[in-house]
Amino acid sequence: MKDSNGVVIIFNPDVPSHLKEIETWHSMFISSQGLVDNQCLLISHYKPGSKVEDERVPLASHLSRIPFIQSNLEEEPEDVRQSFCRYLGNVVNAMSESREREEMSIIT
Repeated sequence: MKDSNGVVIIFNPDVPSHLKEIETWHSMFISSQGLVDNQCLLISHYKPGSKVEDERVPLASHLSRIPFIQSNLEEEPEDVRQSFCRYLGNVVNAMSESREREEMSIIT
């Protein structure tokens, strides 16, 4: 956890306890590390035919600001790949900005 630059939380929306567990993971990995929303990604992975697949997953308000995708690798693998690539780009940008701030603080 220490010095992490990003967090991906994948959960099964068909399991009601996962929604509560997301909040625990958020406080342990995201809040405690001071990560910003775009350094995080929530993935709701469902199986084809799932009752949740057409519904919006009810997330707590502090979680609703985090980028969120509903994944189904059997039907939409390219959408998941593109979303994950965007997420990785956000993490790399955040790392670069952090490094630049650190270098500037050393110089000044």
